[in-house]
Amino acid sequence: MKHYPQPFGLFLPTTANFISFVGMPGSRGLVHEVVKSFRAHTAFPAIGGVAPEAIDGMGWSDHWSFARLGIPAIMITDTAVFRYPHYHQPTDTPNKVDYNKLAGITKGIERVILDMTQ
Repeated sequence: MKHYPQPFGLFLPTTANFISFVGMPGSRGLVHEVVKSFRAHTAFPAIGGVAPEAIDGMGWSDHWSFARLGIPAIMITDTAVFRYPHYHQPTDTPNKVDYNKLAGITKGIERVILDMTQ
C-alpha cells in the first residue's frame, strides 16, 4: 500500500472518514467555493486544498487536463489509493463500501452542483 505524499501523511487520517476536494494552483477559488458549499449542505467531514502537479497524486485525474489549459477544476477523492490496502485489488469487494456514507457524499455533491448553477 502506498502512503500519503509528504507532508500530507503528517495530518491526514488513515481511515476513510472524510472526503477531499483538491485542485492545482489556479483552482484555489473553486476549491474554496466547493468545500464551503459541501460543508453547508452535508454533515460528512470535508477537506480541501491546492497543491502543484509535482505532488504525487495531484495529476491523476481529469482535472489535470483542465488545469493545463488554465481552466479551474477539482478532483473529489476519498484518498483510497494512499491508505486503503484493497485499492484495485481482488479483495476490493462491494461489502467494503459504506453505502450510507456514499449516499450522503453523493447528495452533498449534488447540492454543490445546484449551488454552482444558480
